[in-house]
Amino acid sequence: MRILVTLLVLAVVGIGGWQLLPSQENKNKTITVGTTDAVTSLDPAGAYDAGSWALFSNVFQSLLTFEPDGVEPVPDAAKSCGFQGSGLKTYQCTLREGITFPSGRKMTAEDVKYSFDRVKKIDSDVGPAPLFSTLGSVTADNATTVTFHLSSSDATFPLKVATGAGSIVDKDKYPAGALRKDSGVDGTGPYTLTSYTKDKKADLAPYKSYQGYLSGTGRPVELRYYADAQKLSSAWQDKEVDVATRTLPPSMQAELNPSDPNQRVTESDSPETRNLYLNTRANSPLHDVRVRRAMAWLVNREELAATVYKGTVDPLYSLIPAGITGHTTSFFDTYPTQSVKKARELLTQAGVTLPVRFTFGYGKKRGSGAEEAAALKKQLEAGGLFKVDVQGYEWTDFQKRWAAGKMDAWAVGWVGDYPDADTFGSPLVGTGSTLSTGYSNKVVDSLILDSQQYPDRSRAANDFRDIQADVAADVPLIPLWQRKEYVVSVEDVGGGQYLTDATGVFRLWRLNWI
Repeated sequence: MRILVTLLVLAVVGIGGWQLLPSQENKNKTITVGTTDAVTSLDPAGAYDAGSWALFSNVFQSLLTFEPDGVEPVPDAAKSCGFQGSGLKTYQCTLREGITFPSGRKMTAEDVKYSFDRVKKIDSDVGPAPLFSTLGSVTADNATTVTFHLSSSDATFPLKVATGAGSIVDKDKYPAGALRKDSGVDGTGPYTLTSYTKDKKADLAPYKSYQGYLSGTGRPVELRYYADAQKLSSAWQDKEVDVATRTLPPSMQAELNPSDPNQRVTESDSPETRNLYLNTRANSPLHDVRVRRAMAWLVNREELAATVYKGTVDPLYSLIPAGITGHTTSFFDTYPTQSVKKARELLTQAGVTLPVRFTFGYGKKRGSGAEEAAALKKQLEAGGLFKVDVQGYEWTDFQKRWAAGKMDAWAVGWVGDYPDADTFGSPLVGTGSTLSTGYSNKVVDSLILDSQQYPDRSRAANDFRDIQADVAADVPLIPLWQRKEYVVSVEDVGGGQYLTDATGVFRLWRLNWI
């Protein structure tokens, strides 16, 4: 689905093979990785964000996982999985032998059932329960066999099982009806979490009892969390981290030099998108679709990409990003140029008082959120049609505010959960969506369900084209841009090109000393 473009490749010519192996000194040396992604919760039932799931990829196992740049999941904690019968409504997995939790207790099908059941039971406002909207029930048929009974045909269910939402927890360590509150993690991934300080760092040690898809585990890793992109940039410049990713300042990304012998740089396409989400509820000034369409006529994506992001992102004109089957340019087709005149006509038809005043929230210290908000405010206030009250919030508070519908508009990045257009459907524009816009369209919901019935995912493209056309007409969100992914590492750390891709898996185990 995505082609990695490696900008820096160190060619080894005439060097003995022994020199490619890490020195004894480096063999057990910790690799430090810096990021601005925040962890919302250490409990898989309470987090549906990139920072949390990046950690989950390493400390938990799901039944399935993705190979680098893979489009079909492969067994991980499972030995095998597959649909039973032809209706795509019964999905069964058999566990691998020998998987044990850190306590020494053997993983069974009961743990798998327990993990999925509690995600749905807890149904956290910022959790992944919406991802399992088609999951009716789970049964543990015996110690090693678990069966998922779906409420409707869903060819995408295996893809969802392979995400952080499918993380398997020790049923003896996690309460059934509430989130775990301490800083411990009891999973069976390639790493164990040896210590954790919220918003500061996570220390990861290879899990010696790991049994799964991987043939082995990686080097010890220390994940360091930085409050904003500038602090991450400073940490990189001061040599505090060996690897830096997600997210460096646009100015630094634009100047990364692949010819610098002291670093390795990887640039790749990414399915990460950023949208301006709009509150469609009756108590919001953006409830009238004509008001939202007027906003769509005022947004200039090219200007955002060129000025705020220094050309390190691509303008996005639809719900589904480029590179994913079903992508269109529905917003360009409907709103091809910035037009104050057309926006004013729509607001006049709506009979609203000008300027239309609304609140706009963003995550404080999250990439270039503040600069982006200022630029959008200027664009939306063109011609005196809108008055935008901008406010930044700490990340966890920000999530709670959009979940409760306390803002009229908010800008949020969305990292695809798996390499399929479906991950941009129900979670973003389906009734009861994760981004909580209040938007509900029975036609869109029907198209989403219809698209899930095709094992051959290319056959769902027409449904997704129709969904994108409806979204452009209803405007529950306005697409802004699609990210390019950058990973920079010191010269003697390899594997950065495998760290992240369109599958949503964060492969710390691929990092290695050279």
